[in-house]
Amino acid sequence: MTVIHTFNSSEPNPPFAEMRMSSYNDYCFDCECESISPIDWGTWKRLVGELLADGALLKAYDPVASDEAQKIFGNEDIIRHFSTMIGKGVNRDITALSPLLDASLKTGDRVNATLQPITSKGNTITIRKFAEKPWTITDFLRNNTIDYLSASVIWQALEFEQSMIVTGGTGSGKTSILNVLSNFFPPNNRIVSIEDTRELKLADTLHWVPMQTRLPNPEGKGEVSMLNLLVNSLRMRPDRIVVGEIRREQEIEVLFEAIRTGHSGYATFHANTVPEAVSRLTNAPINLPKISLADLGMMIVQHRDRRSGKRGTFQIAEFDETGNPHILYQRDFTTDQMKKLAESKTLAARICMFSAMTPEKLQADLAEKEKVLRWIVKKNINTVNEIGLVISDYYTDRKKLLARIK
Repeated sequence: MTVIHTFNSSEPNPPFAEMRMSSYNDYCFDCECESISPIDWGTWKRLVGELLADGALLKAYDPVASDEAQKIFGNEDIIRHFSTMIGKGVNRDITALSPLLDASLKTGDRVNATLQPITSKGNTITIRKFAEKPWTITDFLRNNTIDYLSASVIWQALEFEQSMIVTGGTGSGKTSILNVLSNFFPPNNRIVSIEDTRELKLADTLHWVPMQTRLPNPEGKGEVSMLNLLVNSLRMRPDRIVVGEIRREQEIEVLFEAIRTGHSGYATFHANTVPEAVSRLTNAPINLPKISLADLGMMIVQHRDRRSGKRGTFQIAEFDETGNPHILYQRDFTTDQMKKLAESKTLAARICMFSAMTPEKLQADLAEKEKVLRWIVKKNINTVNEIGLVISDYYTDRKKLLARIK
């Protein structure tokens, strides 16, 4: 039995029964895959947004689609040919000697394929399609992925160059919220992003240099790793370094060293809660000294309810001078609302110290940012570049923007 998984990142909080791909224009198979016959591409493009794997069974959300899928993909040779064609399009081979394929397509979508007997029940293809229109803070606020106060607190920390790590489980929206928050950077900052797969999309108003890792060729040459790019980025005079995901000890060490030397650093990391993230970072195999966490201004935790498919911000925490976390906001799942657990001490004091603001001015600044966010949602400003222009106006001529809002 052939197994095909399709996962969609095109909705911030998709109900389980409504997970669909929003657009199929050329989908991701622009590598001459039209030569694969006898596949009906109209049928395939429709099915690919509806299929979901359940164990070793290929299923769809309606019986007709399921039957059509079984007819198209019931033959292992077709899936093997499909995998081969995808691999050729990105200059990667999948063969009996090399039965695993991990590729990024030209559209940015991810594909993983395996061949028998590595997967004993049959050949597999796993496709992760990303949204063609990047999520914005407008989408997140409307869907209650994050609330206005939490978004304002994070925006304030970003404005005053506080470093952050976004954590969460698989599919919880870590990269999505990192992309949303990255558009709050001031337009005069030089931003370098480093990713395995290009997912971030920043506004055109920003001075942004995207970088991407490269896998070695079949001869094992030409690899450019995350660590290579991190080290190189320090020579590019960035104000802010955004890392798609940090996994290894050396990558984390370099990122924190960059933070200590005056760069603002932002990254995603796999952990489900703040205590779990601290435990993973400070114990083997990473072994980051706990005192190093004091260099972070904030940690944001994303959560995904796998029963409903709903995703949202779960926790927001600061760190004291010894590296101990203090959770400031946490989502109450009984009401699905963020609740304030404690007043900020370390983060607020740090911002006040470097900005010459008083605690009263800090609160007024938060109220001002919340007002701007509410206006953005009210006016349905809902593309990365449109929001980028508003944020740019906020930093360059705040009084004029606030006058427009009034």
